[in-house]
Amino acid sequence: MAIRSAQRGVVAVLRRLDRRGVSDPAADLPRPDPLADGPRDAVAAILGEVATGGDAALAALTERFDGVLPPSLRVDPQVCADALAAQAPEVRAALEAAADRIRAYHEAQVRPPHTTSTNGVTVEGRSVPVRRAGCYVPGGRAAYPSTVLMTAIPAAVAGVGEVVLCVPPDATTGEVAPVTLAAAAVAGVGEVYAVGGAQAIAALAYGTETIPAVDVICGPGNVYVALAKQMVAGTVGIAAAFAGPSEIVVVADDTAPPAFVAADLLVQAEHGPDGLAWLITFSPETADAVEAELTAMAAAARRAEDIAATLATNGWCVLVDGPEAALAVANAVAPEHLQLMCDDALALVEGVRNAGAVFVGPWSPASLGDYAAGPSHVLPTHGSARFASALGVDDFTKQVHIVEATPAGFGPLGDVVEVLASAEGLDAHAESIRVRRASNGYPS
Repeated sequence: MAIRSAQRGVVAVLRRLDRRGVSDPAADLPRPDPLADGPRDAVAAILGEVATGGDAALAALTERFDGVLPPSLRVDPQVCADALAAQAPEVRAALEAAADRIRAYHEAQVRPPHTTSTNGVTVEGRSVPVRRAGCYVPGGRAAYPSTVLMTAIPAAVAGVGEVVLCVPPDATTGEVAPVTLAAAAVAGVGEVYAVGGAQAIAALAYGTETIPAVDVICGPGNVYVALAKQMVAGTVGIAAAFAGPSEIVVVADDTAPPAFVAADLLVQAEHGPDGLAWLITFSPETADAVEAELTAMAAAARRAEDIAATLATNGWCVLVDGPEAALAVANAVAPEHLQLMCDDALALVEGVRNAGAVFVGPWSPASLGDYAAGPSHVLPTHGSARFASALGVDDFTKQVHIVEATPAGFGPLGDVVEVLASAEGLDAHAESIRVRRASNGYPS
């Protein structure tokens, strides 16, 4: 499946993989590992420079990698407010409408305190927000105001007191894109810093003279950012799972409009290299029709080079025998976005085990989730949907439990503890029970 941009001479191929008639269509799927040859040494060096050099290291690294030196790391809050005021009315309205949906969805995730009380022992569970959260928003290839909303709003809904944003400065102006700053104002972000890449993750994790360390870091990024988050995990909490290059798998049959399928494959492919765009179908005719649409659309795309880069490294069309085999392949890939565009698509949802988000039917493109459906578009990638979920309120809270026992409740529960502690050979644990029984305050 060749894709060419007539204007740029860019060529990419969506290769076909025929898994019809095999017992396990999901076995040995081609899945390049963007971290296999990742720049681990380079990222480790960046983290070390920031840990020891602070703001001076951030400035030097920003100039080295972004080609600019912003006059100040911190963006004045008034600049964010001014950026919002300067937006076209339709842009501001769209930002606010998306923010409202994101906020409403995440407010439904907030856990109220819960209490159980049995035989004189009361246990209360509370969700306690972290004090400070750092949101990383990519830049460079594009501005991502949507990611500001998708990271900062769940943190705010969780009750985080200080929400911080790091975003790379523009290589030409040295400033953060105005629409990104406008989104920060809509989301109520308290601090914005013009710094990106692995050096931003280091600053959020370790702190510098200007950027105090945070408790949790969230947000997507390139391989450098993803590796940096892995390396600082433990020093700081890393919210959600591996959030790296964008991924999409579309399961389609002959009921799916080929133009819809092609357009949705391009949506994620235009994010650029190291992503994933797969079509899984049990209809060869659909594969051919999508091929024709994809070729025409890619030729006219503004981001043809980024599309070509994604499809050249990890663009596949997988032919399978039917819906069951299609889901087996999709679950093995465990994509960030899974679109089901086939007959009775809703019935297939029950068979989905591994996906960051699922979009059902021809009128539910993943782009709805990218901007305004409500759930965060920060989703697990690189196969981490096998065990992880979308960014949410729980990523910014800690579950704390409070235990209170009356003397009457202490007795029977203490018996259990004493027996188990003695069985484990932990006599001090058992003694903490015996000493209370022997005290004057214990009821006879």
